[in-house]
Order: sequence, then C-alpha cells, then structure tokens
Amino acid sequence: MTTQAALAPDKSVVFRPTPTTSITSRLLPLLVPLLLLLINVRLVMSPLWVQIEYHRPGFPIDLFGFTLQDRLTYAPYAIDYLIYNHDLSYLGDLTFPNGLPLYNERELQHMYDVQVVTQWAFIVALAAGLIAAACVVLLWVRDRARLWVALRVGALLTLGGIAGIILFALVGWDVFFTGFHNVFFEDGTWYFLTSDTLIRLFPEQFWFDTAIVIGGLSAFQAALMYLLLRRR
Repeated sequence: MTTQAALAPDKSVVFRPTPTTSITSRLLPLLVPLLLLLINVRLVMSPLWVQIEYHRPGFPIDLFGFTLQDRLTYAPYAIDYLIYNHDLSYLGDLTFPNGLPLYNERELQHMYDVQVVTQWAFIVALAAGLIAAACVVLLWVRDRARLWVALRVGALLTLGGIAGIILFALVGWDVFFTGFHNVFFEDGTWYFLTSDTLIRLFPEQFWFDTAIVIGGLSAFQAALMYLLLRRR
C-alpha cells in the first residue's frame, strides 16, 4: 500500500507555464489579425483583383476618356511598381498616346510614398510571420493546449477588429478613408483632381470595395480558424 501511494501521481501539482510559453501565448493572438490583414492586402494587390473590380456591374466609368482596356493596360504598372520596388521612372516614363506623361509630379511623389509604405508592410508581414511561426513551434512542443487557445483568441480578435473596421467604413467612409491616409502620408500629398490618372484608374469606389474585400477575407479566414480549433 505504501509503495502504491508513493507511485500514485500527486493531483495537487498544478502545471505552471514557463515565462517563455506565457509570453508566447499572449503574443501569438496579437500577430494573427496583423498577419491575416497583411496577407489579404497582398492578395488584392494583383491584376486579377483589378480585372474583377473593373468588370463588376456599376463600377464608375472614366469621364475623361479611359476605356476599360486602357485601365486594364495602365493599372498593372502601378501595382507592379509597388510590389517589385521599381524605380520611379517605371511610372514616370509612361505616356498617353499623344506623348504627354501619364502621371504628373504630384502623382509620382505620392506613388513613391505608397511604395515606401508597401515595402515596409512587406517587411512587417515577414517579421510577424517568422515570429508567429516560432511561437507556434514553441507552443506545439511545450504546451499545445495553450497553442489552440492562443489561435482561437487570435481568430476572435480578428473577427472583432474587422467587424469594427467594416462598420466604421460603412457608416463613415470619408472619415475612415481620410484618417487612414493621414496616418501614412503627409496631409495634402494625397489629394488629386478627378482628371488625374490615379483617380481615373483607381476612383474612390475602388478603394471602398477593396477595403470590404480585405475585411471580408480576413473575417472568413478567422471564422474558419476558430471553427476548426474550437474542439481542440
């Protein structure tokens, strides 16, 4: 009897997470919304999304003469410039059929600013992805229960954040759009005439639809993650 009692597990001993697993399990949920958003931003930065958007019923026509084919020809240059970190001359050398520059100096400066933000976003996404992968591996090895909880919390944070953003965008799009630009760009540097190429290629409706798609994709992925992990 004494031997059996000595060998029996002590149920009074409670597992206490190490500082590393504790910090990791708190950090991972914060990285999930950031990664989902940045991944989906990258997904819509493609000629495919431009084609879908330009072909959707009700998309604003260009009142200054761009045909659908003109837009499909010129828009991918702007996307490639941002993604592949081309020199500004990549856009500056583009011209209308009459030989005039496609973009004016203010537009080119703004595109340079957008490229800087885009490249930093890619760096942040890479760093966040590496840190999140390290968190997943560590929790997988040391405490899988905390891993599932952290991912579920991350999914819920994403859903809550996206719901708030979409509601804000739907109710006060102008405030949302202006606030977003003022965070990343100097005031006044992103205002353009309706006759400027950037507005003709990417009218405000384009950005409204893009924001909804990014939010919708992120929310769908987060909901799917939560449903897959809720029994873990």
